[in-house]
Amino acid sequence: MKPVTRRIAAFALPFGLAAVPGGAGQIELERRVGAVYREASPAVVNITAAIQSYEWLRGPVTREGSGSGFWFDDDGHVVTNFHVVEGAGQLQVTFSDGAVADARLVGADPTNDLAVIRVATGAEDHPEPLRLGESDALEVGRFVVAIGHPFGLDQTLTTGVVSGLGRVIESPDRGFIGEIIQTDAAINVGNSGGPLLDLDGRVVGVNTAIVSPSGTSAGIGYAIPAATVARVVPELIRNGRYPHPHLAVSVQEIPARVAAAFRRAGIAAPREGGLMIRAVARGGPADRAGLRGAARLGRLGNLRIRYGGDYLLAVDGEAIASERDLTLRLETNYRVGDEVTLTVWRDGEEFRARVRLVDRDSVRSRGPRRGAENSYRRDG
Repeated sequence: MKPVTRRIAAFALPFGLAAVPGGAGQIELERRVGAVYREASPAVVNITAAIQSYEWLRGPVTREGSGSGFWFDDDGHVVTNFHVVEGAGQLQVTFSDGAVADARLVGADPTNDLAVIRVATGAEDHPEPLRLGESDALEVGRFVVAIGHPFGLDQTLTTGVVSGLGRVIESPDRGFIGEIIQTDAAINVGNSGGPLLDLDGRVVGVNTAIVSPSGTSAGIGYAIPAATVARVVPELIRNGRYPHPHLAVSVQEIPARVAAAFRRAGIAAPREGGLMIRAVARGGPADRAGLRGAARLGRLGNLRIRYGGDYLLAVDGEAIASERDLTLRLETNYRVGDEVTLTVWRDGEEFRARVRLVDRDSVRSRGPRRGAENSYRRDG
């Protein structure tokens, strides 16, 4: 491999640092990065998770995984990724000074890949918690710093810029996480759960994933935005879980070509297709609002199909065309108990319905639904 030549002129200076003659801007950048590291790194910890599994020939086997996390408050809570602690029977935290403490899981949210653990140590012994920044105010090009424990190398700092905003990635529970921050700061195995910081030392994201054919940094890293952390983590601390807003319906995407086939068969469908309500939870808010699931059975060529469900066109005036659109719209903009106005298509006519969002888990535990007997891969 060829050695990498350091080219200072190629660095993009962060906002607020003007390029001045003599390299003063670069010196100021280095000063601020160093200050962020000195102030923030004591609050960044290494998390070791012992995971018990059973192998047929060997019997019980303990595997170890590791990741990063950061001190969140004065009560011993550490924020990390769900996938760092998933399935762990024992958790240990290693501090920047080498001290080791046991920890326990407080709450987890696979949908947003976030978890909170609590360190079993006196409150007076903890580092200064990191502050959350305003991820909604980020712009592409803004300078960021990642601190973590890649490949077990403790207290490692990497730098880069915000490369993109509003990305969507898959969550550990096969759902979607929206509003993701993309960065070219090097993120590797072991960085997961560590903070992505701005030059004021505030957490703007939690490093969570990379895109790489080799499994190491290829310049595309993803971080969960601080806005999501601020929304989810307090719930995990209070209740151990995060209540996800839900319409109490399951949906099916109907492409335009399928909608055209429906119409040729005499079945009403929007010209462009859309998101058909396949089933409505009995007694749920969508049911009370009069929404209909696909309760009719018929044939389309050699296929048996369900049809007759309403089509969801928009939530509070924002168009939705797919199940992913619906999930991200609800997750990133609403909380359980909020009311939304749905634009609905039925038999060639549009109308609006007000629906109060409920906890997704309460829908999954309900009884029979109006419409289809079975639900689809994900709920809307």
